[in-house]
Amino acid sequence: MRVLCIDIGNTSTHYGRVHTNDWRVDTAAKINTGDISAQLPNVLNAIECEGIAFCSVVPCATEQLKHILAQHKIHSVHLNHTHCPGLSLNYPKPDEIGQDRLANAIAAQTFYGVPAIVIDMGTAVTFDIVTAAGYEGGIIAPGLELMTRYLHEQTALLPALDPHDWVFAGGIGKSTVEAMQVGCFVGFSGMIHALLQRVMQALCKEGAGVAPKVIGTGGAAERLLKDAVPDITLEPNLILLGLAETFRRSTGHPRRQCHP
Repeated sequence: MRVLCIDIGNTSTHYGRVHTNDWRVDTAAKINTGDISAQLPNVLNAIECEGIAFCSVVPCATEQLKHILAQHKIHSVHLNHTHCPGLSLNYPKPDEIGQDRLANAIAAQTFYGVPAIVIDMGTAVTFDIVTAAGYEGGIIAPGLELMTRYLHEQTALLPALDPHDWVFAGGIGKSTVEAMQVGCFVGFSGMIHALLQRVMQALCKEGAGVAPKVIGTGGAAERLLKDAVPDITLEPNLILLGLAETFRRSTGHPRRQCHP
């Protein structure tokens, strides 16, 4: 079965077709979220699929997508806190959980087992924790791009840094740029490590008998995760896989093979 999966973010909308027989992802790409009405109809016409699954953190874009889907005679599934089959929400206010985070949780639960910790490197860095009881909650912290951009925008003399360029590997900056690189890039890895240790301690205190699997996804900054978490598993298409699994659960199709 081929499922077109669409993840609407604040800036970009990512999409890709997932083949649920072997969980292969193809035609993966992104468009500007502000251009959904103009560009997404072309995507739907170009990609053959048996179903569509989507999640969104932008309400107005969600309505635009629903209007587009209403013109296509193909079954679609919207992952949100009222429809996340197979994932219990052990959370006081489930409507506050980002739909993309639910997709990550379902993918972690399905393909890696529980307990699991998902670290998603986007504009914000999110930690999401999944146990046998379901979705437990998480952490939201500033992403690397926010850190570097804020330093530039809120000061008169500090330059803009490229968050995708961390060539400098020393511990003491010998220029303004190098000093900022140490502060942002090395400090960012330290933040990830500290947050992960706090989550690990909380899970241990709650009686988790098995060490959680740690999965990283999202953004070019994934490479920094290897410094903070050497044994992390990286899966760039985690949200798309979670959306495809949501569609599979919603329609009752059998799971033929597990994602490697």
